[in-house]
Amino acid sequence: MGPPYFYTTRITWAGGRDGRLQSDSLPELDFSAPEEFRGRAGMWTPEHFYVAAANACLLTTFLAITEISKLAIVSYEAVGTGKLEKSSAEGGPGYLITEIVLQPRITVSTGAERDRAARLIEKAEKSCLVSRSMKTLIRLEPEIVVK
Repeated sequence: MGPPYFYTTRITWAGGRDGRLQSDSLPELDFSAPEEFRGRAGMWTPEHFYVAAANACLLTTFLAITEISKLAIVSYEAVGTGKLEKSSAEGGPGYLITEIVLQPRITVSTGAERDRAARLIEKAEKSCLVSRSMKTLIRLEPEIVVK
């Protein structure tokens, strides 16, 4: 087993339902509760961060796997959508993000690379440490395009 790694963040209340996220040597990020929960419109929310963590982890895991596998991709973009629902499971009523749908669009140069990219994005989804750490259902809907 390798050494543990630590990622520290700091949160400061900024009034109302707003806050500021900080971490050493990273840009600060303002956030709020979602507008439907009396937060400010147009602000990042913890729910966005949660979905973004799964989406970003899929990308970085995929890039690591393609590098090891020597698959050059032309481009990658992905939409991640989290479904927030009221649930009575998990010890009482409350809201849960019950599902995240990740829709990466990966562009490669040849048809042979398309098949490899499809296999590698599936492998990345199974290997992503953030997704594996969540109890939320992660659904992968990749689109592989040949340029």
